[in-house]
Amino acid sequence: MSKPKISIIMPVYQVEKYVAKAIESIQKQTLSDWEFLIVDDGSLDNSGKICDEYAKNDSRIHVIHKENGGAPSARNVAIDIATGKYLYFMDSDDWAEPTMLEDMYCMAEKNCSQLVVAGFYIDTYYNDAEKYTQQQYSEDKVFYSKRDFRKEAYRFFDKNLLYTPWNKLYLASYIQTNKFYFPQTFWDDFPFNLSVIRDVERVSMTSKCYYHFIRQRSESETAKYRRNMYEKREEEHRWMLDLYNYWDVHNEASKEFLARRYVERIVGCVENVTNSSCNLSVAEKKASIRKMIKNPYAALAARLAKPKSRYMQLMVLPIKWKNIQLTYLEGCTISKVKSKNIKLFAKLKANR
Repeated sequence: MSKPKISIIMPVYQVEKYVAKAIESIQKQTLSDWEFLIVDDGSLDNSGKICDEYAKNDSRIHVIHKENGGAPSARNVAIDIATGKYLYFMDSDDWAEPTMLEDMYCMAEKNCSQLVVAGFYIDTYYNDAEKYTQQQYSEDKVFYSKRDFRKEAYRFFDKNLLYTPWNKLYLASYIQTNKFYFPQTFWDDFPFNLSVIRDVERVSMTSKCYYHFIRQRSESETAKYRRNMYEKREEEHRWMLDLYNYWDVHNEASKEFLARRYVERIVGCVENVTNSSCNLSVAEKKASIRKMIKNPYAALAARLAKPKSRYMQLMVLPIKWKNIQLTYLEGCTISKVKSKNIKLFAKLKANR
C-alpha cells in the first residue's frame, strides 16, 4: 500500500462546537491522497465522539485517544506514527480553503522544498455576529540555500509567517530524521519552528492565503492578566538572539527588526500589567514597568527600532525616555480602550 502524500495532524480538546468544520474543510480538499491523524487529548465533551463518527465514514481519518497532556504531546504522538511524505499541522477550531493542500504539495514537489510557507487569514468574531478579517502574507519566493533564506528571514518573521505551524507544509523526513518535536512550553509552536528553520535550506514562500485562524472576541472582553508574561517574552527574545547568532546574520535590517520586535513585546507586557484584571497594586505595577524599561536592552532597542505605525511610535517614546510614570499612564489608557472597545484595540494592535 502506497504512503499518502500528506499526513495531517490535529490535536483535539474540548472543541465540540468547532471540530466538525475543521474536519470537513480537510475532506473538501482538492488533494485527496492524505491521512488525517486526529489526537483526542482527553476531551471531556463530545469532541472525541464527533471525531470517531467521521472516522467511521472515512478510512483516511484515524483517531487516537489519549490522556490529557496538552497540544504539544498530542502532536508529538502523531509525528511518530505519520506515514505521509509531508506533514501538515492544523488546529481543531480553525478551517482551511479547499486548494490549500494541493497547492502547497505541488510547490514542495516542484521546488524540492523542505518547508513551504503560505499566507493566512485572521478572522476575528465579535459576539458571533461581526467579523473582522486580516491577511498575513509575503511575496512568492523560493530559497535553495541556508544563506539566502537566513538573510531575508527577518521579513517573514515581521509578517508573522514563521511562528505558527498551520500555515506550513513540512517534509516529513526532515522533521522525523532530526527528531523535531513540540516542547512542553507556553508557546510550543515557536520553539518548534525555530528548530525547523535553524538549518533549513530549501524553502518555498507563497503569497496565497489558505488557512483561517479564528479568534472569538466579546465586546465586553477584557483580556486576562498573564502572570510571568514579561519573563516569557524575555525567554522568547533570547531564542531569537540565539538563532541569529547561530546564523551569524547581523545586517542592519535584521538588527532593526529584532529591536522593534522586542520593543513591541515590551509594550504588550506593559498593557498586560496595567490591565484591570491584574490585581497588583499601583506600586507593584510601576515596579514591574521599571524592571522592563530599565533593562539595558530595552533602551537600546527603543533607539534602534523604527516603529511602522503612529500608535507604536507614541507607545515607544516613554520607554525610550525610561519614564516609568508616562509608560504606566499609556498602558492604563490602552487597557481602558481594550476593555471599552475591543474592536478598536484589535485594529490598533493589527496595525502595529
